[in-house]
Amino acid sequence: MVVMMFFLGFQVSEAQVGINTPTPLSTLDINGNLSLKTIGVPTALNGGPGGSATQISDGVYISLTPLSGSPEFILPNATNVPGRIYILRNISTTVTAQLYSFGGGFYAKDAIVTTAAPLNLPANGNLKTIIIISDGQNWTYIF
Repeated sequence: MVVMMFFLGFQVSEAQVGINTPTPLSTLDINGNLSLKTIGVPTALNGGPGGSATQISDGVYISLTPLSGSPEFILPNATNVPGRIYILRNISTTVTAQLYSFGGGFYAKDAIVTTAAPLNLPANGNLKTIIIISDGQNWTYIF
């Protein structure tokens, strides 16, 4: 009976985890540096040819190496990875990286309409590096 009352009275609460802080103010509160998994350096993540884009599915900070004739990369379907964040950088100085998605449109940070695929990350200039976030339906990108 006591055990049953314990389980009936037990409530799940929101947990907060603090790293190097005794009083976390968020679900995860880090007082220090954060290190993310990187892909593409020193081993290149090369692009794929038209119709055979290189899949992006691992890592957080990803250095893209598009090649002449193989500039394509593809993100997972945004509905399958809600909350997923990638930091993508085209490290080529000569070839534009082309970004596609298995599902979900591309929205610029301040847009209400999608950006047509492919999303181009030029060898030089704006959009060479982007942060792209799945909202569970689409991909929002900022630069």
